[in-house]
Amino acid sequence: MDARQAGKRVEAVFDASIDTKQRSRDALAPSVARAAAVVISSLREGGKVLVCGNGGSAADAQHLAAELVNRFERERRALPAVALTTDSSSLTSIANDYSFERVFSRQVEALGRPGDVLIGISTSGNSANVARAMEVAGELGMTLVTFTGRDGGEMAKLMREADVELRVPSDSTARVQEVHLLFIHAICDLIDEAFG
Repeated sequence: MDARQAGKRVEAVFDASIDTKQRSRDALAPSVARAAAVVISSLREGGKVLVCGNGGSAADAQHLAAELVNRFERERRALPAVALTTDSSSLTSIANDYSFERVFSRQVEALGRPGDVLIGISTSGNSANVARAMEVAGELGMTLVTFTGRDGGEMAKLMREADVELRVPSDSTARVQEVHLLFIHAICDLIDEAFG
């Protein structure tokens, strides 16, 4: 592939990303605002945010938790958030003693309380360990927010009326991940506005 062909391929990636973001904006802006409102309400009432996902979604979980605990773009108080992807001792002991499917649900069982929020991230919506965490969170009286793509997968079936599903209208893992990052930044912007 020569430089011109490579440049055209890069342009096509940008165009696909722009198209997915525009379709997501048109379809999901009110739902993103609702997700932020759920988080803000929980935090104002003394709740916390637990976040989980696998692979790139684990990185997104850590990104979101860091923006809340530290800061996004404004100075504000630190907000309670935990990425369930970061404690290697808990993750490996749970996976070893039980199963990988329970690595997040056991942590939700230990840390989650009624009124808290669980944000589950999965590009396919079919991450069994995230779905299991959602089940436990629901049993504990937590509100669920999901970031998914494609058809929402198994996670979509676990949503209740008070929960918020943010499903990117794309089958491309890369495009879904790009929009998930926008969800994070849009939610953090509204949190900054609320607590700044």
